[in-house]
Amino acid sequence: MPAANGAAAADKGKVDRSHKGEAAPGTAFADPAGKKTSLAAFRGKPVLLNLWATWCIPCRAEMPTLDALAGQRGDALAVITLSQDFKGREAVDPYFAKAGFRHLKPWTDTDAAFSLGMGANLPTTILYDSAGKEVWRVAGEMDWGGARAAALLAEAR
Repeated sequence: MPAANGAAAADKGKVDRSHKGEAAPGTAFADPAGKKTSLAAFRGKPVLLNLWATWCIPCRAEMPTLDALAGQRGDALAVITLSQDFKGREAVDPYFAKAGFRHLKPWTDTDAAFSLGMGANLPTTILYDSAGKEVWRVAGEMDWGGARAAALLAEAR
């Protein structure tokens, strides 16, 4: 699947299952309307949480594949692209407008509480099951429309 710059997103991500079964953090973040929420609001369906930033080149490369995935999965999988930009919507909104995403929404964490709290580099993507327990995390860029991602996402329950 082509990335925003015409290049294909690379499958460089490393899968980490060492946190399997851990509860999703209760860390608050802003929803697209600017209201505080947490991952607990999504309990009952699997969640794919992508930690990214507008300045992160591999993050931007995989965003079109996440947008396509969100469109394909609809309500069966919540795809949350959670910006770790300190400027929040000031940085994210122009990027989203230029990229023309059709399915992703601008979720923001202006304190970068998720990435800092997890000691995670960007991009990091975490799959939580419908009970809010971690299944796996991928550190690095992933083609979310590829066969490798499809096999990983099949683990969502």
